[in-house]
This record gives sequence, structure tokens and C-alpha cells, in this order.
Amino acid sequence: MEQLFKELYRHPLFTEADLQTLAAAHEPVEAEKGAILLREGKVANEYYVLQKGMARAYVYDYNNDEITTEFFTEGELVISTSSLFQRTPSQENMQAVTDCVLWKMEFEMFQKLFHAMPGFVEWGRLWFTAQLFAIKQRSLDMVRETATSRYLKLLKEKPEIIQYVPLKQIASYLGVTDTSLSRIRKDISL
Repeated sequence: MEQLFKELYRHPLFTEADLQTLAAAHEPVEAEKGAILLREGKVANEYYVLQKGMARAYVYDYNNDEITTEFFTEGELVISTSSLFQRTPSQENMQAVTDCVLWKMEFEMFQKLFHAMPGFVEWGRLWFTAQLFAIKQRSLDMVRETATSRYLKLLKEKPEIIQYVPLKQIASYLGVTDTSLSRIRKDISL
């Protein structure tokens, strides 16, 4: 567990004591496959560090079809940033794709530590910047890259997805139909 927090909260301004304080501020949570971690319309009051398993965020489109908007893998934050930090109802649902072991940080504790630790402020700034760049790149990829290229990139970045995530969720994340994804997978394996 300690290594999990050292990896996630890696920043030169954190002292060993800071990292221990951060680790102690998280509470263990287990979620069964399919469990909803955050429901659309609810305000997020926590975020999670994913130790084991896989989670996703999804929305319902105008046809009431589920569209996966994000996959979360081990060592990542499972978070609805706009809901948590702007204190607004979430537009997304967050769900355990597999049985998960997570570590929860309550919003009030986050605020307390954020204002008490200079390193937390700098870490947060860098984390948000990385997230912004990733979202921008995903937007560009959806427009500029082929579905095959997007699929291969997803497999490179998060290879465990293919083992645990239903193809329908992967297809919706890539912006393709199940049939198209099956064709892509067949073409790649030839």
C-alpha cells in the first residue's frame, strides 16, 4: 500500500512525513464488479486511489446508450474532478468494472491537507495539467486518428483493458460500434 501512495503522490516537495500523512488520510474500500462509485446527479464527496482492479466513467447519450468516457487502472485516481472540486452534480457515473480495492479520500480531508502541505498544491497543479493534456490529446485523437489507431493506442496505454472490459464498453469509449471493433480486432490479429 505504501508504494501505491509513493507512486501516485510522487513530487519532490513531499517529505516522507507528508507521504505518510497522505496515506493515512485514505480509507480502504472494496467494491464488487458492477458497483456504482458515483451516480450521475450526485455531488462527489471523495475520490479514490485504485489499488486493484479496474473502473470506468460513463454517461448516457441522447439515445440513452451507455458511452464510456474514461477507464481507470491500478495506481490511478478514480475521480470526477468537476463534481468534486466545483461541488456540482456529476454528469457521469463511475463504476467498478472488476472487483476493486480502493483507497478513499474525503473532500474535507483533501481540503485540509491541500492547505496544509505546499507539496500537495504543486502536486495537484501538475496532476491537473497532465489530465488537461490527456483530455486534449483524446479529443484530437477522436478527430484525427482512425478507430484502429485509437484502439492500438488504448491497448498500449492500458493493456489490461482487453482482459477485463466488455467489448461494448471499449467500443463506446473509442466511438465505434461493437461490430466495427470486432472487425478491427480481427484485422489486427491477421
